[in-house]
Parts: sequence; structure tokens; C-alpha cells
Amino acid sequence: MKILGIESSCDETAAAVVEDGRKVLSSVVASQIDIHAVYGGVVPEIASRAHTEAICGVVNSALEQAEVTINDIDAISVTNAPGLIGALLTGVSFAKGLAFSTGKPLVPVHHIRGHVAANYLVHEELKPPFVALVVSGGHTSLMRVNDYTDYSLIGCARDDAAGEAFDKCARVLGLPYPGGAAMDKLAGLGDSKKYKFTAGNVDGAEFDFSFSGLKTSVINLVHSETQRGRVMDEEFKADVAASFTSTLIKTITTRLELLFQREGGCNIVLAGGVAANSHLRKAVGETAEKYGAKLYLPPLKLCGDNAAMIASQGYFEFLDGVRGGTDLNAYATKSV
Repeated sequence: MKILGIESSCDETAAAVVEDGRKVLSSVVASQIDIHAVYGGVVPEIASRAHTEAICGVVNSALEQAEVTINDIDAISVTNAPGLIGALLTGVSFAKGLAFSTGKPLVPVHHIRGHVAANYLVHEELKPPFVALVVSGGHTSLMRVNDYTDYSLIGCARDDAAGEAFDKCARVLGLPYPGGAAMDKLAGLGDSKKYKFTAGNVDGAEFDFSFSGLKTSVINLVHSETQRGRVMDEEFKADVAASFTSTLIKTITTRLELLFQREGGCNIVLAGGVAANSHLRKAVGETAEKYGAKLYLPPLKLCGDNAAMIASQGYFEFLDGVRGGTDLNAYATKSV
């Protein structure tokens, strides 16, 4: 079964063709990084317009690279939540029109489930149940994946997601957008114990995350030091990046440890854009090994937003009978 996936939840216009939820036949991503770099972050209105301009060409390229036509496609899957509402509506509207005009089934896909499904594309043996940790620009979620389409939330970010905190701290350090890769490299050069940062806890929700205070601490430190005349040289920026990264990752791994201590080691999946961070991959790997849990990681090219992951999850949603009609809507927020 061949599924055409369409993804437009933020600033990547993507389309892909995946067979039986596991085999990638094509994957095309049109990035908007250069457009938004001027502003230091994603501008929703500009993102929506860029999606509108790119989506036809991206879908055609995905079909061509897979060496199929739309007639060979069994279903069309599309991200309809969560994300930037205007960006989502572009993909949903295009997918609805394409499905209606070709008579193909339409399958809505939750973006976070898609990130988890990226691992199905490279780990053929991976099957639920397992625990999933999704760390991205807009989300930090710890979940139980009971079955391919059955999720239960363990904990999530109550304010800034980890990736958002990375980008905002990168900006205050004068690093280029997007800041994740630059922060990752810089953190490897600094002293992670130089500055004492702390991340917040959520009363009554021990598995939830709070990174807003950590982000603010970094911003306040940089502003305070520069106002005193401190030059933001590479050593200073590296120490701040290392200390911030260490604190953020420790916040994540302490919750994983708590879960493993209570329930024992189990298969765990790491996914999302921040799953590309080398320090996070190492720390989660060490935590999993400590408790005898097997860790599954996506390759770097599947960590960021892409449509192959949406097509993969779309396959399992299709088998479960999930369908969308011409009234399918998009949602900026939606439970997994």
C-alpha cells in the first residue's frame, strides 16, 4: 500500500511516498530557513504564503521521485494538528482538494505521532508498546505508545518547549537561526558547570517539563554580563551554551529515570527536531543503558519535519479506519 504524505505544520513544505508504513519511496522537503532567518524566527503569515507557493511542486516532485502517479497512490495523509494554523490549513486544503478530485481516501495525522513514526522507517523490528520522548521546537512530550494509533500522555511541556528554548537562547548569544545546530556545536566547546542554571518543576505533575525559567535565566545572565561590559567572546558563549544544554538535558533524563525506576526498563523511542542534538542523544542513550532499556533513534535527516513520517503514521491510521472528509479542519493545538 502506497501512501502520499503531506506536511506543512511550520516552516517546511514536504511531501513523500511511503510503502506499507516502512519503506520510503521518496521524500521531498522545501525549507524556508533562509526566508525566516532574516527575522530570527518563523513568521506565521510568511510561512503560510511560502507553503502555498511550494506545495504543488513539492507534491509533484515526490510522485516523480517515487516513480508513481497519483493513480498508484492508495491514500493521502496530511498533518492537520498541531502547528501554525495558517501553515496547517495550506496542507490540509491542498490534501482535501487532491483527495476529492482523485477519489482517494484522506487520512488526518497528528504531527507528534508522525515524529514517533519516523523510527518505523529505519527500525523494521520496532513495534508498540514502547515509551516515546518527542523533543522538538514546539513540543516536549513523554508518552506511552500502546499501539500504533493508541497513545497516552505521561508528561509534556507546560510553557516553552525544549527546541523553542534552544532557539531563543541561541538568538541572545548572537547565533544564526535556526539555533539548534549552532548551540549543539558550541556546547561541545564549553564548560557545562560554569554557570548554575535550574529548570522548573510543575507541582503535582512530576513528569511535566518547564523550560521558560531556564530560558529566562540565560537571557538575564547574558544581558547582565554585557551591561557590565563583558565581551561576548567565544569562550563565554560556549560556557553559556554548555551550561544551558546540560541543565535542559538533565531535566529530561531525570524524568526518564523516574519512569524507569517505577516501571522498569522498556523500549524507548527518541524523536523530534531536537533529537538531532548530539548531547541529548548521548544522555538518553546512557540513561536507557543504565536501566536496560533499548533505545531507538531516527537518523538526523528524519528528526526534523518531513512528510515520510506523516505517510508512515498515515498508513497505520488508515488501517485503523481513520478518515477525513471535505470538512476536515486544522487545529493549532490538539492532544496526541
